[in-house]
Amino acid sequence: MKTIDSYTAALPPRHRRSSVTFTSDRWRTTSEGVIIAFVALLTSGLLFSLFLLLLGKNPMQFFALIWQGGFGSSFSLQNSLQRAAPLILTGLAFAIPAKIGMTMIGAEGALVLGGFSSAAVAIPLVSTHQPVVPTMMIMALTGILTGALWTGFAGWLKYKRGVNETISTLLLTYIAIAIMNFFVEGLLRDPASKNKASTMPIGQDYMVGLMPGMDVHWGLVVGVVFAVALHVLMTRTTFGFAVRISGGNVRAALAQGLPVGKLILTCSAIAGMCAGLAGYFEVAAIQGQANASLAARYGFTGILVSFLARHNALAVIPVAIMFGAISAAGGLIQRRMDMPDATALVLQGIIFVVLLASETVYGRFAMFQPKLETAR
Repeated sequence: MKTIDSYTAALPPRHRRSSVTFTSDRWRTTSEGVIIAFVALLTSGLLFSLFLLLLGKNPMQFFALIWQGGFGSSFSLQNSLQRAAPLILTGLAFAIPAKIGMTMIGAEGALVLGGFSSAAVAIPLVSTHQPVVPTMMIMALTGILTGALWTGFAGWLKYKRGVNETISTLLLTYIAIAIMNFFVEGLLRDPASKNKASTMPIGQDYMVGLMPGMDVHWGLVVGVVFAVALHVLMTRTTFGFAVRISGGNVRAALAQGLPVGKLILTCSAIAGMCAGLAGYFEVAAIQGQANASLAARYGFTGILVSFLARHNALAVIPVAIMFGAISAAGGLIQRRMDMPDATALVLQGIIFVVLLASETVYGRFAMFQPKLETAR
């Protein structure tokens, strides 16, 4: 198999770029993303501080409580990691299609439908006391397949019919929630669920356990493994290279004979797989059944996670933990500062707007631009 170096060696000297130059350019691009993202976060913090001052609240106390509620103790840290588990997967669900130039915001729908299908397929298996491990595997595969088909359908509409993927995935999200509510409040409703319409509980034996010595379920580990695997896929394989080429210039990719349609469908399916798996863990590790709590906005927060991570699968992990900490601190902020729990959503909204605005400054600083080698 030919490597990039073998292709480079075949080029005329004036077209070659040394590995040192290539590495330097990569660091310049990475540094630009990190610095701009950090400045965007700092700007968001300042704007939110002004918002708190207008309400007569102390910004320093707010951010201190976020640190205390997110990382201040072993309990807080584990709570943040628990909340970060679905955010890693939903962040990946946005990041992978973004590599090919698609803005797919349907992770929430794929998560809800993936979680619901996992709970639905478990009902006959749990009722007949089927073996635990095969049942859990069937539940997980059902969630993954459902998510892949749901989001893959949006990718098919994009390629075959030219339907805008942002609009289609948003509409599919509301359809997915409606489908879940239709069955949960009707045919599959557990008669014992009085306060909130839910499916039959899957039972403690079929729940995903916690990691040894921690109050965090194994979904976090699975999310990290997926992030690492997808990073390798997108940066170290010909598939990832083809995706990046197609995302940069579709016409150039088609001219080179790349199967753009298959790449779009594959990226869409991968996104749905991640979101569907997140839905499975919400059912099998947190809720124990499918109900309206599945629509917890993890899919929409994952969009923000991906943007701040610059759609880098590895960077999604720490960013998801940060937003998990913000979410975990919501209750503490509500008690100590007498503010609604939704205050954290205001902060997330400001971060998102500032991040979108920061997109306009990429490529405008000479210090981050690749250095061109002169011909010899």
